[in-house]
Amino acid sequence: MKNSYIIITSLLRTEKGTNLLKDNKYHFLVDKSANKVQIKKAVEEIYKVKVKDVNTYISHGKMKRVRTQYGMTSDLKKAVVTLEKGSKIEVT
Repeated sequence: MKNSYIIITSLLRTEKGTNLLKDNKYHFLVDKSANKVQIKKAVEEIYKVKVKDVNTYISHGKMKRVRTQYGMTSDLKKAVVTLEKGSKIEVT
């Protein structure tokens, strides 16, 4: 298994992520090759909480232009992790 800190890249602090906090859900940026079981184990190991459910999705890259050159942003894999009742991650 990969290192937990490689699987979980960061806790996303976006408007969507903030709205999910009401339902005890947290939004993470994760490694593209990680599966749900690995994500669950990594979150439990890093944050010392009990995970109830993990949902993942891939945010596809977009076409961008810098002056006259076109390019693509990279695809990102994100996970929405639901915690058990009583578990909480301190977001500062």
